[in-house]
Amino acid sequence: MRLINASRLILCSLWLGAAVFFSAVVAPSAFGVLRSFNVSNASQIAGDIVTRNLGLINISGLVVGLFLLLTLFIGRHGRAALITEFICASLIIACTSVNRWLLAPRLRDLRVAIALPFEQVPANDGRRMAFDSLHGYSVNALALAMIAALVLIILIAWQRHPIDRYRRR
Repeated sequence: MRLINASRLILCSLWLGAAVFFSAVVAPSAFGVLRSFNVSNASQIAGDIVTRNLGLINISGLVVGLFLLLTLFIGRHGRAALITEFICASLIIACTSVNRWLLAPRLRDLRVAIALPFEQVPANDGRRMAFDSLHGYSVNALALAMIAALVLIILIAWQRHPIDRYRRR
């Protein structure tokens, strides 16, 4: 039981760390470095790098979320903790799946449809507005999955071994 909880804690923490690193370091760095070279298609190249990495973050989030959900009922939980963990694991699965299979393809299609360097597309262009809107949903979905992972980490870390509960009574 302790091994399962340790595995749940480690995997969830690793995924959250990767997602935070991607969001705070990889994505901004890719755009910043490529734009500093004044390449005409810097946003396209950076977007391709970010899309590929985000795909990995989403797939790994789905796998970790499924593992968390499948191992949820192993061990003893209070009812509130069980429900909260179920909701958080489900959120991770839903958010990463929506990002991977719904939002990412639409964003990719819009980038292809625009066909110009992104910096040259006016902010009031319908395709750019649609892209910006979908990008906002994608960022929010990843943020929600990361918050759910953080809540799960806290819940898993605070769980005491069942034997410890009986010793303290």
